[in-house]
Amino acid sequence: MAYIIGCILVIIASIIVALIMRKRIYDQVDRNEEWKLDILNRDIASQLSRIKRLNLSGETQEKFETWKERWEQIVSKELSDIDGLLFDAEEAADRYRFPTAKKLLKSIEKTLQSIEEDIQNMLDELEELLESEETSRKEMEELQPHIKNARKKLAQNRYQYGKAEVRFEVAIDDLEEKLATYNELVASGNYMEARQVVEELKEDVAELDKQLDRFPELYKACKHELPTQLDDLYHGLREMKEGGYHIEHLGFEKEIHDYQRRLLDAVNALDKADMATAQSVIAETEERIEDMYQILEQEAIAKGFVETKLPNYRSMLEELDNDFQETKAEVDVLKNSYYLEDEDMEEYITLEKAIDQLKTQLRELLENIDVTPHSESREILENGFQQLEELQKRHETFKKGIDMLRKDELEAKESIQDMKKQIRRLHRRLNKSNIPGVPMFIWNMMEDAVEKNDRVLALLEKQPLDINEVQQALAEAQTAVANISEQTETILEQAYLTERVIQYANRYRSQNATLANKLAESERLFRSFEYELALEKAAHALEEVEPGALKRIEAHVEETG
Repeated sequence: MAYIIGCILVIIASIIVALIMRKRIYDQVDRNEEWKLDILNRDIASQLSRIKRLNLSGETQEKFETWKERWEQIVSKELSDIDGLLFDAEEAADRYRFPTAKKLLKSIEKTLQSIEEDIQNMLDELEELLESEETSRKEMEELQPHIKNARKKLAQNRYQYGKAEVRFEVAIDDLEEKLATYNELVASGNYMEARQVVEELKEDVAELDKQLDRFPELYKACKHELPTQLDDLYHGLREMKEGGYHIEHLGFEKEIHDYQRRLLDAVNALDKADMATAQSVIAETEERIEDMYQILEQEAIAKGFVETKLPNYRSMLEELDNDFQETKAEVDVLKNSYYLEDEDMEEYITLEKAIDQLKTQLRELLENIDVTPHSESREILENGFQQLEELQKRHETFKKGIDMLRKDELEAKESIQDMKKQIRRLHRRLNKSNIPGVPMFIWNMMEDAVEKNDRVLALLEKQPLDINEVQQALAEAQTAVANISEQTETILEQAYLTERVIQYANRYRSQNATLANKLAESERLFRSFEYELALEKAAHALEEVEPGALKRIEAHVEETG
């Protein structure tokens, strides 16, 4: 029983599926039928008939016949065949032959799509042809006046075009021939070819207008303006030469003649309507004329500079040379008394050579002033001024160095005298002090300082004087005097402070035997000139019985001086 029910359900399901698939095919048949009717009802013939407003001949006639035949084939043959195929597809669906029905529908859709594409191509070609005709007609209406105006402009300004007038006339004739060709193509219905002619004519007319506008300017520049400028420049050169300018080296006269010849060649090129050559020559000539004027202007400025600055330069160089001669004489004297460092002598020789070179350079400049270009003379002077300024600074520095030799000698002698006085003052102070005696190392240091001073004096008497050696010996002497001064002050302070500490500690002496013994040892050291040890012993003993006493004593000593 279950098996029977299952079979029944399968049969029912199969019937439902078959009915659904048949319904879908019916729907596709209906859609394709509507598509076919839509194509059939389009007013394609009316659209194609728009071409009849053109000349139906030649290419246009061929296109119209082709489109007409194709539309008739679509209506009478292809759409009619689609009717039969739609019926066959519907019949196959009725018989549940779905694969056959789908195949037929696919073929129908492919045919309809192809028809749509063909119709669109026909309409596109039609629109292109109509637009091309309209565009060409309007553009030709604009171009014709341009051609007439070009001939009129040429006729009214013949003198501005020279011999090239004939060539421009021929160019205008060519444009009119293309215009006639266009009219012939339109009359014969060849609108696409006519469009190409219009495009060419547009470019030619634009180029001709450009040449007619540009040519007079180029012709005038080559024929009149630039030759006149070159003539003026040539006369200016002659006047400058007569005025004392040395400009022969520039070779401008030959250049001017070359450019005049090239301008004549450019005029010949323009007579043949060769504007490119003329433009190149004009640009180069204009640029070179401007360059030559700038160079001549710089030469004029240089002449004024040389005439104004040369006397001043000569005077400055003579002044420097005179100053150096004085320095030279001074050096000759100093070499007998002082030892000059190698670096100083090298600088001295370098200065002498540099000044001699500038003198030689000036002499040559003056000898050739009548033939040397002023720009070259100016450069020599400018470099000379820079070198003069540098040499003046170096000379001043060198003179200061020489002056320092004598100054250092005098300062060294003054220092020796001061140190001698300082040693004598220290000696008297030691002798007048109340200390038991002076330690031997103090006398030794004082003797060493005296010897170092005597060595400085000996070096100062030496000929030639080596100031560097003197200064080194002087520094050693100053150090020795400073040391003896410091040690003397230290000894006197220690001795004085030792006496004060012992005096202060005596108040505890009778009460403290240990303190008494230490003070006695300190006094022994004091009498033996051992002031530092004596102070140390006494201070230590006092601090044991009265801490802080030493600081109070030191403070009191500082206050009382």
